[in-house]
This record gives sequence, C-alpha cells and structure tokens, in this order.
Amino acid sequence: MARIVVLGAGFAGLWAAIGAARKRDEVGAAGRDIEIRIVDRNPYHNIRVRNYELDLSEVALPLGQLLDPIGVTHGIGEVEAIDPARHEISLVTSDGEETLGYDRLVLALGSEVMRPDIPGLADHAFDVDTYIAALRLEDHLASLGRSVPSPGRSTVVVVGAGFTGIEVAAEMPDRLARAGITGSRRIILVDPNPTVGATIGAHARPVIEAALSSLDIETRLGARVASVEAAGVHLSSGEFIAAQTVIWCAGLRASRLATSFPGARDRLGRLLVDPFMRVADLRGVFAAGDVASSVVDGLHPTVMSCQFARPMGRFAGHNVVADLLRLPMLPLRIDWYVTVLDLGSWGALYTEGWDREVRTTGQAAKATKQIINRKRIYPPLNGSKDELFAAAAPTVQAPPPTYGVDRTR
Repeated sequence: MARIVVLGAGFAGLWAAIGAARKRDEVGAAGRDIEIRIVDRNPYHNIRVRNYELDLSEVALPLGQLLDPIGVTHGIGEVEAIDPARHEISLVTSDGEETLGYDRLVLALGSEVMRPDIPGLADHAFDVDTYIAALRLEDHLASLGRSVPSPGRSTVVVVGAGFTGIEVAAEMPDRLARAGITGSRRIILVDPNPTVGATIGAHARPVIEAALSSLDIETRLGARVASVEAAGVHLSSGEFIAAQTVIWCAGLRASRLATSFPGARDRLGRLLVDPFMRVADLRGVFAAGDVASSVVDGLHPTVMSCQFARPMGRFAGHNVVADLLRLPMLPLRIDWYVTVLDLGSWGALYTEGWDREVRTTGQAAKATKQIINRKRIYPPLNGSKDELFAAAAPTVQAPPPTYGVDRTR
C-alpha cells in the first residue's frame, strides 16, 4: 500500500488531506491501495486567524470530526526531523520516538512567530500564534480582571504594528472589558517602522490610523523592545512602560523543518514550489501554506495567510494523488488578492489588489470580515463526505463579498 503523509493540520494541511481523499475517491479502484495520513502536534484544526478574537469557543475543530468520514487517518506527534533521501519522518508521540515512512509527502507545517533573543521575552510575553497561546492570554486577562488594581494592570503593550498586531490591539478594548478591566486603560502598539501597517500600504494607512485613534490606541513608532519584565517593557528609546500584559506579534517565519530539504528558500524560510505545489527539484515532495512560496499569478508570490493556504492545500492534495498514480496534475493560479483587516468595534478595512486600494471600511467591511472568519474559512462540520469533498475541489473561490461602501467613519 502506498502512503501519503501530510504534515500539519492547519489551513493548508487540512485541505491537502481532504483534497487527497477526494482525488483518491474520484479515481475509484486505482486509489484503494492509497493510505492518507495526517500528523499534527494537536488533535484539532485551529482556525488560527481568529486567535486574536474575544470569543475562542469555535476556533479548535476536532480532527476526527473532519477526517474520519473520509477515511483519512490522523495522529498526534511532534515532527523532529525529515529525511527526504530515505522518505522517512522522525516523530515524538505519546508512545515515544517513531519513524514514519512515506511514498509522497505534503509539507504543511506552517509558520511560527519569530521570537528574537530579547531579555525576558520568553518568560513574560504572550502571543496569539497558536490556540494554546491564545487561551493562555485569555486566562491571563481573566486573572487580571479578578485582581486588585496595581501598576500596569490595565495597560497592554502589543509589539508589532503589522496585520496581527493591529488586529490584536483593536480587539483589546473589548477583551479588557470582558475581563472586567474597566475605567482608565492603555493599549500601546510598538513597532520599529515609522508608520503603522508598514507592509499594508499607503492607501490603507489613513484608515488604520483613524481607527486606532478612535479606539484610543497609542503608538510608539521607530522603537524596539530592549527587554521585557513582569512589570513592563523597556524600549530602545529609553522609555519604560509599566504593563502586566505584553503581546508579541512581530512577524512570522516558516517552520524550521523547511531546512530539511535542499534547494532554494525565500527570506522567510519558505520552500519554493511550482504551480503544482511540488518542491523544486525534489521528487515526491509537495508543500503548501505558510511553509511554501508559489507565484500564483505569474508575478506575485503567495503571502502567509489562509487566503492562499487553503487553495494551496486543495491543489497539493489533488496533485499528490495524481502524481502517485501518474495522472495529469492541475496548476494553481489565483488572479485576485484582497486584504480584510479587523479593526475591532470601529469596523474593518477591505482592500483590493496588490497595491491595496481601499474598497470598503467601517461596518461595511466588518460584515465581510465576519463572513470570512465565521463561515468562509470553515470546513463543513456536519460530517458529510460529499460536502467535505465538494469544499476540497481544486478550484479557486471568488473574492469575498462586499457590502456597500462605508467610508464615513
């Protein structure tokens, strides 16, 4: 029996596994001797892009609910190493060390927040990179809400004024209120760049600045974190901000296991893949999601987001089975790009194109963001094999809907 192993159950990995099962089912008898196995360190699929939100109750979906109906085996394990020459994966599971062989591999281990060697960062800072980390932050805020007022109790410092940091900061007023931290509060965004949202573009910046101002969020731009302690954070400017909550959102990097493979990687450590999601010059290995970079429109490489991870996964899953059976593969091409940035109770920002032209803002854009976060990026949850396979078809969705033009905020 031939074995396809998918490493990682995030947006790319989950859809690669479902896509592979769909193609296996489609080919009928030819696919009966193909095993599809997915390995992740967790028994759930994390809707990771929602980890910043107020309500975390629906962001961890049990893998069994999604994979058992389609005959995909799944196991919990920490990937320690990959040997592409031997087609072997070294895992640590609850039973100890294990070696797992494969005939075809889909690498979908995603990305992780970059944590530089800053004194105190590992011990005192929070993040929302994983579901466990998001729960830890939620528990911390709830604990602060139950505590007596003290210096820095009602101050939150968010480090990194990029996409994640802005969303975390904008959601924080509501999160503090839910935790019972009322009255005078401070939320401060820190970033070494001279502007907020430096990578989001000049068109979007006035909207972001207006939203942050409306939410009373302060900024410390052109400043770096020198050290973190339980009582607060020291900045390179010499300023000390008393804060019992420091949240690190300063950039992502591809899984370190991408270095297991020879060949080119980009500045984020991502493996370069072709339009079929094959790792360049490496037979039998596919990659998708944040660990991979693919030029999807002839000019622009993918960015680390579920917008690209989901279709990359669907096409990788389809193609890995096709490759195993020597059938034609399908290239991925995506001719549109949008950004929908959550700005808390102020609303959201919806941009179109790689130059990020503003399309809608405020509550109109918020409606689109909620459709994305609560419906569009979710797999079918009713256990229907047919619906799961339909959702995993190797196609590209149309852009998300817009709801009027709201630029009056």
